[in-house]
Amino acid sequence: MTAAAATATVSAPPVRQGRAFTAVLRRDLLVTWTELPVFLAQVILQPLFLLFVFGKVLSSLGYTQHGYSDLLFPGLLALTAVITGMQTLAFPLVIEFGWTKEIEDRLLAPMSTALVAAEKVLFASMRALVATSVMIPVGILVLGSIPWRWSGVPLLVLAMILGSMLGAGLGLVLGTAVSPQRINIVFSLVFTPLLFTGCSQYPWPSLSRLPWFKVVTACNPMTYVSESMRAALVPEVPHIAPWICILVLIVSITALMAIGVRGFYRRAID
Repeated sequence: MTAAAATATVSAPPVRQGRAFTAVLRRDLLVTWTELPVFLAQVILQPLFLLFVFGKVLSSLGYTQHGYSDLLFPGLLALTAVITGMQTLAFPLVIEFGWTKEIEDRLLAPMSTALVAAEKVLFASMRALVATSVMIPVGILVLGSIPWRWSGVPLLVLAMILGSMLGAGLGLVLGTAVSPQRINIVFSLVFTPLLFTGCSQYPWPSLSRLPWFKVVTACNPMTYVSESMRAALVPEVPHIAPWICILVLIVSITALMAIGVRGFYRRAID
């Protein structure tokens, strides 16, 4: 991005920047709509099979306790929100900065660099919200019924939003910090710990017999998405207090956004 282009975008009137932001977001949403079946297949396949095998097959065979699917379902909602947000932003951003240089077209739009990054984050969060919402009817289809409390819906929606933003924040950091040649390796190194230390398959308080692993999972921000969703849907299962989950998620999202936007500025100038 040239200095002249940077000056032009920053000095554009707020109304014009807002219109440009809306236009870019609308375009991204339209592209997603035209590719909706492919998008849903990409983001739902993995949690669908995890839900089917652990929640249906193993339960039917007697290898898991009765009611385990009720404990598992909120965790897979959390996994879907975080992973979808991360995938939606990380891979395309690495490609746009590294190979296609498509990001340059967005940086030349009449809006600030911060707004370009914000649009990326908002778009990734919206896709993650859609994918997580779709998992609810999928859960009913696979399991026959899911744990549901109407009084817990506000907390569930808040957890879905924060989880989606957390995933988008992780994607922004990865997308601006990793080169195209290393993104697959780095993503694998990030994804596996997220999957197995994010309390998607077990509640955090149940790890008292493994204190070292309890500390490890407490360092994974996805744990607090899983725990807040369990608090919303299955409050009888021991869980971390919702206010703690929300506080940790807000702090984590703020930190990731600050790091990611700084990296976005650096890559944009380069």
